[in-house]
Amino acid sequence: MDELHRFVFAGAPVRGLLVGLRESWRELLARRAGEPYPAPVRALLGEMTAAGLLLHANIKFDGALEMQMQGDGPVRLAVAEVQADLRFRATATLAGPVPEAAELPALVDARGRGRCAITLDPAAGRPGQRRWQGVVALHDAHDRPLPRLAQVIEQYMQQSEQLETRLVLAADDRVAAGLLIQRLPAVGGSRPSGERPEDARGGSEDFNRIAQLAATLTRDELLTLDADTLLRRLFWQEPLQRFAPRQPRFACRCSRDRVAGVLRGLGRSEVDAVIAERGAVEVGCEFCGAAYRFDAVDAAQLFVPAADRPPGQGALN
Repeated sequence: MDELHRFVFAGAPVRGLLVGLRESWRELLARRAGEPYPAPVRALLGEMTAAGLLLHANIKFDGALEMQMQGDGPVRLAVAEVQADLRFRATATLAGPVPEAAELPALVDARGRGRCAITLDPAAGRPGQRRWQGVVALHDAHDRPLPRLAQVIEQYMQQSEQLETRLVLAADDRVAAGLLIQRLPAVGGSRPSGERPEDARGGSEDFNRIAQLAATLTRDELLTLDADTLLRRLFWQEPLQRFAPRQPRFACRCSRDRVAGVLRGLGRSEVDAVIAERGAVEVGCEFCGAAYRFDAVDAAQLFVPAADRPPGQGALN
C-alpha cells in the first residue's frame, strides 16, 4: 500500500517518518504525456516526491508544499507538489539528452547555476498566512557539488532550520520511498524531555546513534521492504511509538475552469489568433496528461461577462 508512517523514539528527542509510494507512483508515471522520462529523471522526480511528502507531513501547514529544481543541465525544471492531505503530483521539463545513470549535478547543475527552491503556499482564505520560499544550495560549504538530493535537503535543514536531519531517498520505475530522521527542536529554550548531553558536534547522542542506524539503510531495502520489516530491521533495539499511517495519493489540480482562467489572462486577441491559425486552442496538463480543447464557440464564451450569459449557462458549457 501507499503509506506514510510517523513515529517517535521513546525517551529520545528524535522523530521519524517513512513513506512508500507504489500504485500512486506508477500511476503518475503512466499519466506522462509523450515519451517516458529517462531513468535518471524518473529517479529524481520520485525522490523529490518522497521528500516533499516527508517534509509536508513533518510540519503543521494548511496549503501546498512545492519542491522545484531548476538549472542549466538537461533537466531545466523539475517540480513536485504536495497538498496538506498528501495529494501529490510531479513533472519535469527536459532541454536535451540525459546521460545514463546521471546524478544530480549532471542533471540540473552542469555549469553551477542550478538551485532547489522549497515553497509553502497557504490554502486560499487562510488569514495571516503568507507564501514563503527558501532556496536550497546544491553545493556544500566548500563549494563542492552535492551528488544526491537527500544531502541537499539535509544541509538545508541544518543551516536554515537548525534541525539535524538524516534523509534516505530512493526511486525507480515501481517505487518512490524515503526515510526521514530528525532531532526534535527545543521548546521554549529548554531541552526536550529525555534529551541527553550534547556531544561536541552539537547533536544529541540519541540522534547521532539513531541517524547512524538510518544511514545503514540501502537503496534496495528502502524500495523493497514493507514498513514493519524495515523499521524492525533498522531499529530493533529502539523503543518506537508509531502513529496511524496516512495514505498519499496521486491527484492533479488541473481543471477546465483553471485552464479557462489562464486563457482569459492571455486576452481575447491572443486566443482569437490561435483559433484563427489552428481552429481551436488545445492545452495539455504537464502533470497528468489531461487535454483541454476550446473551439471558437468555447473561446468566445470565455470573454462573455457572467451577467450577460443566458440563465444556467456557464462560461464553459
